[in-house]
Amino acid sequence: MQATITQQSAGLYAIEGELNMQTVPAVSQQLQNILPKTNGETYTLDLASVTRSDSAGVALLVEVMQIAKAANQTLLFSNLPGQMKEIAGVSGLLDILPLSKN
Repeated sequence: MQATITQQSAGLYAIEGELNMQTVPAVSQQLQNILPKTNGETYTLDLASVTRSDSAGVALLVEVMQIAKAANQTLLFSNLPGQMKEIAGVSGLLDILPLSKN
């Protein structure tokens, strides 16, 4: 299984597939290439099509948050799957994830 990232519109990207230890490194590299190094941009990652995730997927979200913060960008995660919410909750990360209000 693999994961893909597609641009839906300006500043909106969808992640589709499975986020695990095997797929996260490639997704991380793609996101580092996609998110420009300009300041002040706003990006949303739509996670509605993530079919499965383990802790590596949640770690990816934290990594992307750090990239966005370093570039002075606003980042939102939309449609966080239940499995990822559970992992983030147990890990104490749910309160710090920038979740959109959808």
